[in-house]
Amino acid sequence: MRLTGVSRESGWTGLSVRTTLSNPSTRPGLRLPGRVTLAAGPDDVLVRHIRLGLVTTVEPDDPAAARRLVQFFQLPIAGRFVVPAGRRRAVDFALPLPWETPVTIFGGVPLLSLRMGLRTEVSVDPELDQGAMVPVFVHPIPTQQHVLAALETLGFMIRQAGLQEGGLPGVEHTLPLHQRWGYWVAPLYAGPVTELEVIFVTNSAGLEVIFWMDRRLALAGITHQSISRFRIWHAGADRRDWIATVDGWLRQAINRHAMAAAHADWSAQLNESAHVSRHPDEPVHPGYGLGGTAGAAGVGGGGGGGDGT
Repeated sequence: MRLTGVSRESGWTGLSVRTTLSNPSTRPGLRLPGRVTLAAGPDDVLVRHIRLGLVTTVEPDDPAAARRLVQFFQLPIAGRFVVPAGRRRAVDFALPLPWETPVTIFGGVPLLSLRMGLRTEVSVDPELDQGAMVPVFVHPIPTQQHVLAALETLGFMIRQAGLQEGGLPGVEHTLPLHQRWGYWVAPLYAGPVTELEVIFVTNSAGLEVIFWMDRRLALAGITHQSISRFRIWHAGADRRDWIATVDGWLRQAINRHAMAAAHADWSAQLNESAHVSRHPDEPVHPGYGLGGTAGAAGVGGGGGGGDGT
């Protein structure tokens, strides 16, 4: 994916196109401000339209197929106009990012091989589209950030984050792709589950969190998958105990996963809260935990606020 922001000058029209962003870092649901500048050569250039599109690479439904470049969202920003010979014309824009835009940055670090670009298409002839791309860095919205941070605090480690073509059955999507966060399961939750994938479906009102769980026994060739869905509003996110909320979701999903498994002998349930419910800044009295440095896991602290389906 070429992310220069400047198109090669057309030999036929002499038109060059430059796209600049006020700030390439953004979040889903925000507007991405910038400017497209067109410079004409020795002749007037008739521009038919200018379109912006968000482009990324996705994994197709067929696991054997190669990843491919997909433009998953586009919006026109200008119609028909003329750029006079030897002159420049600037078009300002504020592109609204869809709420389901995939996240490419977490904790200030790019997510593995995820890249996203803003493509500029300038049509000067029905058979000639000039396009350039500039990089766009998408950070999580606060609600997503809270969930991801809670998983990290509970001991889950990101092993991959990828984009998959298409949507999920029974889940309302507006984009032709969805993002999956793959995690190594935290030790305190391991046993009933060996693999966890997290999927966010976001809109202006709230967030749907989907836990895709798998339990594999390699020697026996047994596998069992289950999906649990939880919904939560953006409003009041800063006042919520996210550790307790996400822990409650996980315990509910794991127990449902275990009960639904065909082989009850290895489908152990999780009956107690797996996180330390005390505040991390609260001093620990000597004699508790390992040499007075850690507290015992709490039994309470369930995860209210979301509706499992």
